[in-house]
Amino acid sequence: MAKDKIRRPRAETPKGFRDYFGAEVTARAAMLRRIAEVYHAYGFDALETSGVETVEALGKFLPDVDRPNEGVFAWQEDVEGAKPGDWLALRYDLTAPLARVYAQHRNDLPTPYRRYAMGPVWRNEKPGPGRFRQFYQCDADTVGAPSVAADAEICAMLADTLEAVGISRGDYIVRVNNRKVLNGVMEVAGVLDPSEPEKFAAERGIVLRAIDKLDRLGTDGVRALLGEGRKDDSGDFTKGAGLGAEQAEVVMGFMEARRDTAEATLARLRELVGGSAMGAEGVDELETIAALLDAQGMGPDRVVIDPSVVRGLGYYTGPVFEAELTFEILDEKGRPRQFGSVAGGGRYDDLVKRFTGQAVPATGVSIGVDRLLAALAAKGRSEAEAQGPVVVTVMDRDRMADYQAMASELRAAGIRAEVYLGNPKNFGNQMKYADRRGSPVAVIEGGDEKDRGVVQIKDLILGAQIAKDATLEEWKDRPSQIEVPRAELVARVRAMIEGQSS
Repeated sequence: MAKDKIRRPRAETPKGFRDYFGAEVTARAAMLRRIAEVYHAYGFDALETSGVETVEALGKFLPDVDRPNEGVFAWQEDVEGAKPGDWLALRYDLTAPLARVYAQHRNDLPTPYRRYAMGPVWRNEKPGPGRFRQFYQCDADTVGAPSVAADAEICAMLADTLEAVGISRGDYIVRVNNRKVLNGVMEVAGVLDPSEPEKFAAERGIVLRAIDKLDRLGTDGVRALLGEGRKDDSGDFTKGAGLGAEQAEVVMGFMEARRDTAEATLARLRELVGGSAMGAEGVDELETIAALLDAQGMGPDRVVIDPSVVRGLGYYTGPVFEAELTFEILDEKGRPRQFGSVAGGGRYDDLVKRFTGQAVPATGVSIGVDRLLAALAAKGRSEAEAQGPVVVTVMDRDRMADYQAMASELRAAGIRAEVYLGNPKNFGNQMKYADRRGSPVAVIEGGDEKDRGVVQIKDLILGAQIAKDATLEEWKDRPSQIEVPRAELVARVRAMIEGQSS
């Protein structure tokens, strides 16, 4: 009788996820550390929340008959029990957990509450090139501050953060807009009535979705969606907001209102909002933000008022900001293009209200850490690949304690080190291992060296260079392997590593 064939699990990552190895993890940790230093310097405190929230607390995705709506990874507790439990989900951002934390602990937190948070988030969305279902976010938010001084501070901090992680001034711009100005423009265009908030709701939603597609569809595509609608290249037709030509031009004028100076841009926006009180309030807020940033030395080479910032206008309630990298990179087909947005945020005064019933002012920013790392790599500014440890080779199995003592001394001096723990029989394999680890130095002590009280120190970086292209004179001037007294091990290893970076 034939035995049943054993089916082994496939060794592969789930679709939309990926693994990160040494240098990548080290680079991200270094970037998070620099970002945290800036946030901390601005007076923000760290907060770490659970990766799991109740679907009710997340709020954006609610359970239907069987499972929560698409967009989150969710499950129900005790689903087989007599009384099924709560729906739970992996957090899809770091802002929803903040709203829950503030509502839950508001009596114990200072007001305003200034916090930053860093960590992975999960989106149950269709993956694609460069689009993963798990990625890192790095947020900073101020809860309980109604003044737009809090928004201006976030913009300044965002600019300082980009420079702290290695984005040079001139290679980025923080752009600022305001949802209230758009509301005023829509009021002038006849698709928003402040006295009847529900009136024109459908049209207003279409307008918001249309302008949010400016980057992808361009002005002609947005103009079509503001009118009767748009047919795409496949022939599919998307119904528009039904605005008349004059109404559509008012909205388009808002997105094209940026001028050469902040003063000129603000003047143009005042023209567009006409007699709208809400629109005028939004322009006043932008004017205040511009003045506060100017007082901090944040000139137009770092932060600008730009009404073409349209992402998130359907979510935010006041100022909106976006950090864009302005340098060019080559896409997968070798065509030049700008890298684009790496951070965004704004004011969201209604989020905590879901829990408390009371409006709580809040503003914040979220930085896409993985996109920032990709940007630095594309610009050639990513940190050098993480250096491997010094490898102490094993020449005699019976003297493992001696080798561990060497590694311990090196580590105590702040030098990363390890003892080779594979099969020491073949010395060549030990050198291959050190090479794969990116080790800068190998330490060798056989029986002869032990008797004479010396060790061999092999410069693996120089050795590779010599093997590749060094001249005989260079090899004689700086040999890749030296013999030193055992007592000088730490000092000579340190000197060799320092010499490699000089």
